[in-house]
Amino acid sequence: MAASASHWRSYLGVIVSRERQRLEHFQRAEDILLTLLEGVHAREPRFLVDYARNLEVFEFALCASEDAVTVEVPLRIDGDALRVLTCWHGDTPDGHRPGLGTCCLAVPSLGTDLEDWTSTVGVMERGGDAGCLVPGKVLQHLKELLVSAIVRCQRRFLLQPGDLSAEDLQKDAMELSLLIRGGWETIRFDILPGVRNFGRQSDRGFPDGSLRKATEEAHFVPASPHCWRSSTHLPVLKLLQAVDTLKGPRLDSLRLLDQLRSQDWGGEGGKGGLTFNHLKMVLLWSTELFPSPEDWQDLEGSVYRLVVILLCCLATQHLPHFLHPEENLFQKEPTDLASLYCKVESFARDPRRFLHFHFGFPTRTDSGQADPGTRALLQLPAKDGSYWDTAYFDVLLSQFQVYRIQDSARHSAMSQLQSKIQREIPQQS
Repeated sequence: MAASASHWRSYLGVIVSRERQRLEHFQRAEDILLTLLEGVHAREPRFLVDYARNLEVFEFALCASEDAVTVEVPLRIDGDALRVLTCWHGDTPDGHRPGLGTCCLAVPSLGTDLEDWTSTVGVMERGGDAGCLVPGKVLQHLKELLVSAIVRCQRRFLLQPGDLSAEDLQKDAMELSLLIRGGWETIRFDILPGVRNFGRQSDRGFPDGSLRKATEEAHFVPASPHCWRSSTHLPVLKLLQAVDTLKGPRLDSLRLLDQLRSQDWGGEGGKGGLTFNHLKMVLLWSTELFPSPEDWQDLEGSVYRLVVILLCCLATQHLPHFLHPEENLFQKEPTDLASLYCKVESFARDPRRFLHFHFGFPTRTDSGQADPGTRALLQLPAKDGSYWDTAYFDVLLSQFQVYRIQDSARHSAMSQLQSKIQREIPQQS
């Protein structure tokens, strides 16, 4: 059923061999971006330049496709002066009804310096006894500064023809997109203003303290012209860095699956398929659900740990966000989950068909080959959330003949769960 170890390693070797060149292209594009952000900071010191963009470089190296790079520009405001007004069930102070999970950033008392700044640039609206920082106005202010920085760099010949395209700045979106050339490769940067926030504390499956450290400096970013949302972009990248310090080919598993996503699991016209963000969430859940180093001893077994969680999410049409499990990431954009499920299961059944590079159309998969018994097994968490546990995914691994754990307690838990599953799905017995 499984491909030989040499096939797995050879496929991964080609993926890794491209990273150095891609990083060189990224760094050239990043130099241009930092020059622009320095121009923004010179005009408006409250927008800070973060020179330590190692997280974005880290993500870009892992990702096989040319997804946009998210860049959060910190807005310097005294955190003690901010009050977060959650808007789960109500309106914002200015009368605008927000979306689920969004919030308003209120400033009960403005210091002289902050009051002068907000009145000058017009990014605050009064509501009751507090002023509210308006994300749409902050974003517009950043946009104006960014355009000014681009013009100034062009006049000083700091930009060469073709280095940058700012056409997407004209779009009415909650991020500012720039296309910047780095070598022969063009990279899209999505730029957002950010305000500091604090978050989750638990650390199961991760190095001690890493989850707390990753979430304590999250940011609010614009969700709509009148509401903010908590951004998990940087916390997730910090968690991936923490995962990289653990033993085993965990990030190599992510690299390999992302290459398959880019090459064979894409949607029609490149839309409606899995995203790198989906796979990042799968890896984080895998780290928590398989906390033992024994689970990550070889590349094949590591990949399958991600695959069984991904298959479960596709079968149930539910991929919970790792930091906000109440959020289903598959609801954010249209995705052909049924087709994707068949492609991923085909890989799980016969990986050797997919572990090679090709040009042209994705590998064809016969949707009729999907096993109904496995599909029923994978859909159990949709009926009972308690199945979302290590023992359940151990059962799934045994279905693909890649369960090789010696821990007696886990064997016992898996056996007990198999008995329960056999009562719920008789055809599995």
